[in-house]
Amino acid sequence: MRRGVLIFLVVNLIILSFLVRSVFTLLSLLVEDASADAIHRAELPSPNSSLIEQRPQVIPKIIHQTYKNESIPEVWVDAQRSCIDLHPDYEYILWTNEKARDFIAKEYPWFLDTFDGYKYPIQRADSIRYFVLAHYGGTYIDLDDGCNRRLDPLLAYPAWVRRTAPTGISNDAMGSVPQHPFFLRVIELLQSYDRSWLLPYITVMYSTGPLFLSVLWKEYMLDKPSEADRVRILMQDEYNRYSWSFFTHHVGNSWHGKDAQLIFWMGQHWMFLTFCGFALAGVVGLGSWWIYGRVMNLSSRYRHGYSKVPTIVTPAGLSPTRRARLAVPTLLRRVSFNKEDEETGPTETSYEFYSRND
Repeated sequence: MRRGVLIFLVVNLIILSFLVRSVFTLLSLLVEDASADAIHRAELPSPNSSLIEQRPQVIPKIIHQTYKNESIPEVWVDAQRSCIDLHPDYEYILWTNEKARDFIAKEYPWFLDTFDGYKYPIQRADSIRYFVLAHYGGTYIDLDDGCNRRLDPLLAYPAWVRRTAPTGISNDAMGSVPQHPFFLRVIELLQSYDRSWLLPYITVMYSTGPLFLSVLWKEYMLDKPSEADRVRILMQDEYNRYSWSFFTHHVGNSWHGKDAQLIFWMGQHWMFLTFCGFALAGVVGLGSWWIYGRVMNLSSRYRHGYSKVPTIVTPAGLSPTRRARLAVPTLLRRVSFNKEDEETGPTETSYEFYSRND
């Protein structure tokens, strides 16, 4: 039994280790505050400071945005116009569906089948932003984000993304030099993350969206890249919280379905759900132990009840009933022969086999 218990514990430990390893990066994101790579306000000049022009700018002056065609919805026109008007010296590129596909077909044909095969249009909108940043460099901005000030201070960092709540990073505003190793890694791994999950929201988030980007960012930073290859983080205060922040947020989330409400609720109660997950794992473990014990017990009873009976020489004077009972494959029991057997058999206590049905 001790050997069986050891095997059971080892098997469960292996399974638990595999599960923890599979979700370790996701779990580590829950406690990641991104402070080590944060762009602090002290590093950023005020909106009208003369220091803006004195800092070296490495990211090209290009603004990328995406939409299915040239007809931008009225709700986003002001946000789009604010970025264009504040940056007359920047090149502006709107990546429509047709333009994005032509770019992938020409520059990255190995990805075209995956690009065309995405189930949801937002997946193509997500993926094209990574490709254009890796290829051309520049700054990507979602259409539902307007510009509150010039982006020049952010051009001093080789790559930056923004912090999002409750954890991880977002892909709605990003900047990069061409061929930055992080975004090269992102486009290389897009195909391996092209999987369909139970809910559309999870499928999008983990195949091309912010969760996908957050996992890759966490793994990338664990490799401890050089100073030039680091990805800096624009924190929420500098993003769109105050009058001196870079962006303003407008109505968005056009691709969210009803399943997104469930995910948002789960994000708000992640500590409770984590506790429930460990509790469920404990119940499953105890249940497995109980089932294992029952199986071992039944197996033991089966072996003892139906094992081969050794050859026994019965006393000649035993009654036919006693002889028949000794011939049945059974267990030993303690008996004493009665007076009828005393002349031909032993008169002291002995043992015989008995049927489990007796």
